[in-house]
Amino acid sequence: RPVFLNPYGSTEATGITAHHFARADLSSYSSRSMPPGRPIANASIYVLDGAGEPVPVGVTGELYLGGAGVTRGYRRLPGQTAERFLPDPFGRTPGARLYRTGDLGRWLPDGTIEFMGRGDAQVKVRGFRIELGEIEARLAEHAAVHEVVVVARAREGEAGDPRLVAYYTGDQAGAAALRAHLAERLPEYMVPAAFVHMDALPVNPNGKLDRKALPEPEYAPAEETYVAPRTPVEEVLAGIWAEVLGVERLGVHDEFFSMGGHSLLATRVVSRVREVFGVELPLRALFEGPTVAEMAGRVEELRRAGVPVLPPVVPTERTEPPLSFAQERLWFLDRLRPGEISYNLPFALRLRGALDVNALERSLGEIVRRHDALRTVFVERGGTPRQVIAPFGGFRLTVIDLAHLPEETREAEVQRELVAEGGAARPFDLSTGPLFRVSLLRLGAQEHVLLLSQHHIVSDGWSMGVLYRELSALYAAYREGRESPLPELPVQYADYAAWQREQVEGAVLERQLAYWRERMAGAPELLELPSDHPRPPVQTYRGETVPVELSLELLERLQALGRSEGATLYMTLLGAFQVLLSKYSGSEDVVVGSPIAGRTRREVEELIGFFVNTLVLRTDLGGDPSFREVLRRAREVTLGAYEHQDVPFEKLVAELQPERSLSHTPLFQVIFTLQTAGGEGVALPGLEVSEVEAERVSAKFDLSLVLTPTSRGLRGGLTYPTDLFERGTVDRMLGHLERVLKQVAADPDVRLSELELLGDTE
Repeated sequence: RPVFLNPYGSTEATGITAHHFARADLSSYSSRSMPPGRPIANASIYVLDGAGEPVPVGVTGELYLGGAGVTRGYRRLPGQTAERFLPDPFGRTPGARLYRTGDLGRWLPDGTIEFMGRGDAQVKVRGFRIELGEIEARLAEHAAVHEVVVVARAREGEAGDPRLVAYYTGDQAGAAALRAHLAERLPEYMVPAAFVHMDALPVNPNGKLDRKALPEPEYAPAEETYVAPRTPVEEVLAGIWAEVLGVERLGVHDEFFSMGGHSLLATRVVSRVREVFGVELPLRALFEGPTVAEMAGRVEELRRAGVPVLPPVVPTERTEPPLSFAQERLWFLDRLRPGEISYNLPFALRLRGALDVNALERSLGEIVRRHDALRTVFVERGGTPRQVIAPFGGFRLTVIDLAHLPEETREAEVQRELVAEGGAARPFDLSTGPLFRVSLLRLGAQEHVLLLSQHHIVSDGWSMGVLYRELSALYAAYREGRESPLPELPVQYADYAAWQREQVEGAVLERQLAYWRERMAGAPELLELPSDHPRPPVQTYRGETVPVELSLELLERLQALGRSEGATLYMTLLGAFQVLLSKYSGSEDVVVGSPIAGRTRREVEELIGFFVNTLVLRTDLGGDPSFREVLRRAREVTLGAYEHQDVPFEKLVAELQPERSLSHTPLFQVIFTLQTAGGEGVALPGLEVSEVEAERVSAKFDLSLVLTPTSRGLRGGLTYPTDLFERGTVDRMLGHLERVLKQVAADPDVRLSELELLGDTE
């Protein structure tokens, strides 16, 4: 029989590092699955995780090459050399180094390496970081699939979240069969939205995959499950869903969440239903009836009932307009503590490649022109704060040249600049501005850092997504000499602020306030958590953050639990976190705050401004319920809060009049956030863009838990004030939270009294 050699290696490790001999029939291997095998003599391979630690057999990690073949580095490129050639912590030779390949792989039980694709093929879809190579490897295991490539792409000609699309050759298996195959092996968010069968994958003249030639997919459901809309209401709703989900068509029995929907898209559906039908559809309705047919019945019922709705946001007179309620609160806090840094929002982007500085400057200037909020300052007139919007007078990008500094000094200077923008060194003056600052740090001909800083009073997290999308579109156009592709904005933030002020006395808002009065009646003023130090009379906001890492297996089990109970991952995590807080405080009445985008009006979805609202989530944990019952209660609390989210938090505080204290926040002292949306980032042609991380040391609450579901599990952090807690206490608290999550995932019928917080060591 012929002998086949499958070599693996890189130029940086002088050729072949591992090889695999195949003396058997090659039909047992797909074009992507023949393993590189074992290292050759004087060479070594390691599979490491993001922290540089070896991963177990079967777990995907990044491949590192070691041994005698590792070269000295890249000539005259010390930065890239330091990034790719690292000290070898596993070898015995002094001074030995490892080469970081950027390839993904995993150990097989027989001691060979399986190649899993490129690490830079990682994408972010619906807030999850996903390794495309892992999906390709699992699809290649299907008998009908010969070759396969998975990409993340948005609909042609439209902005928005990308979707996973699989292109494959071989037998035409059908989307349903391939989707079922993957559903048994991967979490739901890694299953492609579309499967495209091709006779052959397109390649360019040098034989590599031509991604630009991959056709636009059709996201339509399978013909055998498609039922066309039967009434005018169903027809209109199907169109709304198709627009929001980015699909070509929808049948009346297609389920919203299985088609890629999530809570943020659900809010958009509700907004469009309000706009088209003039009814206030509760967000709860989409969870209880997640098909077009069920929603159509609810819409028709509401239309017959004649429930009033809020009017749309329209342009208004903008001569020193009022502040929104959220802006007024930040303005008051700034007057109380001038120069307060807790609401500074710095962001930094590392740009590698040939940067067109003129196109970048012009793009940022156009964003400032388009959004009045970025040209707004706040003054006092007769004891009342007002907005003053400056006319656009051009924009100049500040460039700071650091290229002459040694590399380690340059990186230290980048961090110093980022910390300065987020700290007391560069406070914002709300009365004089500017409240949006941009500078470009030049580290070399092919490397820059774009530093953006703004005050929370003119921006929020969603706004950063708007800014990134517009920057991507404008830079691409200006770089090619084209004009702006963006339409003019119909309204501005000042219009929204005036609209909000006009609606707080209306019947709809009064009905929502009545809900909150009843919901919060008799709520505890303070959640008494056992602390290491007495609560200071005035908050200092000094804080630290402890990272959170929970396994992918646990994440998937929690997602499955939520689905089985008609709840979301957010509701499941919220319920578990409140259980932990109940056990710590000894209280069965637990109140937690949670931020929400606050963009319930379609007119404001593409505006930069301070829209974020805070919901107050009060859950009764009395009666020693099972966690299944806790999840049901958390679901009802969350849906009720979503339905009444138009009440600004500031208005709610004024209405409920809790006892005010400078030592803690009103209504709640603990906040929970699940970040799942708006993470597509910036895409600039010809540039590799990545975020620069900086440590934030501000703690506005007693505890702030932020979690993000990723392809590696739940990641995030727990921020705490150092005035109250020691690091060890918070570490133990996170260990207890993980134990609660594991227990309820294993047995949702476990009662709260049966949950164990302490581990064996404790």
